[in-house]
Amino acid sequence: MTRGGAEVAVAGAMPHRERAPALRRHAAWWLAALALLALPYLPGLASDFARSLLTQMGIAAVFALSYNVLFGQTGLLSFGHAVYFGLGGYAALHLLRFINQGLPVPLPFVPIAGALGGLLFGILFGAVTTRRAGTIFALISLGVGELVYAATFMLPGLFGGEEGITASRTRAPLLLGIDFGSQLSMYYLVVAWGLLAAVLMYAFARTPVGRLCNAVRDNPERVEFVGYDPQRIRFIAFAVAGLFAGLAGGLSAINYEIVSADAVGAQRSGTVLVMTYIGGARHFAGPVLGAITITWLQIGLSGYTTAWLLYLGLFFIAVILFVPGGLAGLLLMHVPLVKAPGFVRLLGTYALATVPAVIATAGLVVLIEMSYRLATQPELGTRMRLLGIPVDASTAASWTGALAALILGFVVFRATWPTVAAAFERVQAASPSRSRLPPS
Repeated sequence: MTRGGAEVAVAGAMPHRERAPALRRHAAWWLAALALLALPYLPGLASDFARSLLTQMGIAAVFALSYNVLFGQTGLLSFGHAVYFGLGGYAALHLLRFINQGLPVPLPFVPIAGALGGLLFGILFGAVTTRRAGTIFALISLGVGELVYAATFMLPGLFGGEEGITASRTRAPLLLGIDFGSQLSMYYLVVAWGLLAAVLMYAFARTPVGRLCNAVRDNPERVEFVGYDPQRIRFIAFAVAGLFAGLAGGLSAINYEIVSADAVGAQRSGTVLVMTYIGGARHFAGPVLGAITITWLQIGLSGYTTAWLLYLGLFFIAVILFVPGGLAGLLLMHVPLVKAPGFVRLLGTYALATVPAVIATAGLVVLIEMSYRLATQPELGTRMRLLGIPVDASTAASWTGALAALILGFVVFRATWPTVAAAFERVQAASPSRSRLPPS
């Protein structure tokens, strides 16, 4: 073959070789999309309750990802991020009310109003709050949150006061014959917008501005030294976070068909912070994992116990103390170890430690439930069934047995820590990815 022919052959082969890595690079997104499409038809998830839960998880995931643009990516701890979620929800529902009166806009476009509302107020408040970072920024964001929360009661014409504002998502022009009255159609609407928002935020994180956000988080003085303004970068990140928080608020508004003052309240701001931290703020998928976990705990536990907020708080404390990288960090830490020779033995030590941990947790749960029954629900009596076991909160045996299970279980669990740590270090040392590293 001539040299020219070889060059043509190489040039013709290049697009194929470039396409293959591109397909592999985006395979996770395609797999996620296919999984989300099939999810509401899986056994156990085909009911309206399960689909509603999945819808709420999707909305929470978009909200948590938007918060992570500030917290995980730019290092801005905000205590008022619900402002942009709630105001986006109000903007979307006001548009939906106009649609109910005859405005010819299909429902799938309503969340755009929420995104624009979040962007507008993100620009407005961000111009003030991003002038400072660190603790001062956190306190200013808390003040802005309380200011907006108070305004929702002072301006009932806009916010509806304590009752909020309502609209109907079924009284909108049909799109492809869909009226979005069913929970399944609402789920797919949230999936469509959620995937688009996730892709855009992922792309933003890899732009030069997104990389500068990381630099501002790690060393703002050096960013300023090389010629960039940290305040301007914080402002851009704040506006982007407000846009996607508003989108999540718009999706929530049309899902529930109501928005009230709680949407901008401190509790919602605290919840998104917990979601992001528990999932893992330094990992893109972390806030999604945290949103799924916390939404499931909120809805699942609240149906079984009145102490669910206490359990949520204890879970949050446990993650801070023992898993500072979040659930995503914990999972990713084990990915390189799967092919290591001693990984099965490591799982065995985990199973060994899990037994006393479960016993200690069961003892703690019994103590908490008996305390809550006597303190908050005395009219229901002292007899109850916990974990399938009959318990009487009025007897000393129940309290003694639960306390003994808690103490003994924790002592044995604590004794397994050195064994688990040693097994983890051995597997980590034998990991193939570790052996490929160049010598230091």
